[in-house]
Amino acid sequence: MAKNPATPASRARAQPKAPAGATASAGAAPATPPVRPGYYRGEQYRTEDSVGFLMKQAVEMLSRALDARMAEYSLTDAQWRPLVLLWRAESCADSLTAAQIARSVGCDAGATTRMLDRLEDKGLLRRARSADDRRVQQLELTGPGRKVASIVPYVIADVLNAHLADLSRSDVEQLRDLLLRVLATGRRDAQAAVAAAAGGKSA
Repeated sequence: MAKNPATPASRARAQPKAPAGATASAGAAPATPPVRPGYYRGEQYRTEDSVGFLMKQAVEMLSRALDARMAEYSLTDAQWRPLVLLWRAESCADSLTAAQIARSVGCDAGATTRMLDRLEDKGLLRRARSADDRRVQQLELTGPGRKVASIVPYVIADVLNAHLADLSRSDVEQLRDLLLRVLATGRRDAQAAVAAAAGGKSA
């Protein structure tokens, strides 16, 4: 025997109950967040005019150009950075560990280990036990690694000069100073946010 079709009332009863307050808030528009006084206004914001968007585009363009040039030396973006860090450390009679490299390049431990493994397979670096603490592995450049690392700054300088060719020396210096100020302000803002969050938890 065919079952009777469900009535609207029975279908309504079959629906799971929504959490209390969900119906009231579902259709409500979120409150407009406050915007600190400054150059940008939320109602007038356009992505193509955003300094942040333009900086991101510039960084991505530089990264692509550097990748293309570093490929001439069989290096990727992830590989030339630790080579330069180790080269600079050696010039100061210092050494680095994998953990220090990871912090400097902003990678997690697993990704850093794999990247260092590839550089070791290429014969560009080696791992050595620390004389002070045998549990710690120090990273050292090999002879070929030093030769490749010494070339990297010249490649970077050439790529940067190509992208900054339409700017005067004073323009470049001003751009650098402005970026340093943006970074300093951003760090202060981040530190203030962390302090405020910590104060809220302890209250």
